[in-house]
Amino acid sequence: MDKIRTPSLFPQRKKQKGMHPPISLSSCEVKFSELVIFIMERKMGVTRRTFLMELARRKGFRVENELSDSVTHIVAENNSGAEVLEWLRGHKMRDSSRFELLDISWFTACMEAGKPVNSEKKHRLMVKASSFVAGTVSQYACQRRTTLNNCNKKFTDAFEILVENYEFRENEVPCLAFMRAASVLKFLPFTIVRMEDLEGLPCMGGEIRNVIEEIIEEGESSRAKDVLTDERYQSFKLFISVFGVGLKTSEKWYRMGFRTLEEVKADKTLKLSRMQKAGFLYYEDLLSHVSKAEADAVSLIVKDAVWTFLPDALVTITGGFRRGKKIGHDVDFLISSPGLGQEEEEEEEVLHKVIDLWKKQGLLLYYDLIESTFEQAKLPSRKVDAFDHFQKCFAILKLHQQRVDTSSCDASKESDKAEVKDWKAIRVDLVVSPFEQYAYALLGWTGSRQFERDLRRYATHERKMMLDNHALYDKTKRIFLKAKSEEEIFAHLGLDYLEPWERNA
Repeated sequence: MDKIRTPSLFPQRKKQKGMHPPISLSSCEVKFSELVIFIMERKMGVTRRTFLMELARRKGFRVENELSDSVTHIVAENNSGAEVLEWLRGHKMRDSSRFELLDISWFTACMEAGKPVNSEKKHRLMVKASSFVAGTVSQYACQRRTTLNNCNKKFTDAFEILVENYEFRENEVPCLAFMRAASVLKFLPFTIVRMEDLEGLPCMGGEIRNVIEEIIEEGESSRAKDVLTDERYQSFKLFISVFGVGLKTSEKWYRMGFRTLEEVKADKTLKLSRMQKAGFLYYEDLLSHVSKAEADAVSLIVKDAVWTFLPDALVTITGGFRRGKKIGHDVDFLISSPGLGQEEEEEEEVLHKVIDLWKKQGLLLYYDLIESTFEQAKLPSRKVDAFDHFQKCFAILKLHQQRVDTSSCDASKESDKAEVKDWKAIRVDLVVSPFEQYAYALLGWTGSRQFERDLRRYATHERKMMLDNHALYDKTKRIFLKAKSEEEIFAHLGLDYLEPWERNA
């Protein structure tokens, strides 16, 4: 193994007796297929890299010549973690979380053992928050590219439990603090392993740091653990899982002594709203996740219905599915057309016609139609979480299973069962926007919630503007700024454009 430590000797010894000639990957038996190694040439040179690649292949390791999606381990020599990240960004690899970034010492240990060894802390290339990007991390999520690749899930999962509990107790200040901290951690392209990694990061107050420190040291948060066993939290969590039940109703039911849904349903004196009755009726279906395949199937139903009455309509899926999520709780759609907004009656009739069509088709299980409340003279709302004024329909549709791609399922087994339910209840939200407001509506309904909060905060505090789902108002110039696309809105705000899948804050 001295040969690995003395790179200058390799070229001279290449042709000596006992040295193996260069070999191709196909001539080696792969013994350890669970990991795929890529060796960086940077600061190493082509000769040494070639030797190490061949050595690893002879010992049964799989080594790739080029960086690809199949690579699991990146090995570097005389490179810091920050330098490797910079190199990856130069090769259009923004997401480094899928790779293990390792020093050559790990590779050496594997060669000595003749098999993969665990990547200990001393082998891993650590990256500090202050070094992985130029400058500091922004406090605003709209200035951070946040994908679904969360390297700090063990921290953010605990934060989200605490956030939910604070929401149940309507304790806004710590709720927002933990939400912002979770958003920052989701953005990081590395896992926090020590408190020093938090240096320079925004939104990391004392209470936040205490929770992070405990998770680093103990592996879990005692505060989050206590919340999960709290009777009030458990009851509220259960109650709000019912479609149509919010915090006020949950508080009322809890004060009435209810702790389970069975107790709620057993009370004959309780008056439930139409929405809550539907929530209980289709509870199991609505509680289960909506898959991407189901969302695509619902999309076809919605488009077919809308295009029957507005052939030129834009029907765009929004929310989590537009941000790249594979599962969700409902499916949101934004509907617009060049004609909408010009004829008010036509705008209001679209959803009415769609609803009537679904009734005739037997697809509509429940709906709640809210008419538009928008006033043209109204400025964008000053409230960060204000509701918009678009016409909306909150519906539950019957999705027949044959509309979903079930090619991976064994359909023959299902056909043998008697009285099998062949449909699933799916929550669908429809929003109709005038065409001139479409870009703002699309931006607002895409999310995530924290991204939208920070986007409006940024507009107010950094640009002296007011932004909502309808418009952007420049308070300095006293004008509304028109936009035909999301890109134009970002440009008005002086922000780099973030793709929908980069808004998972």
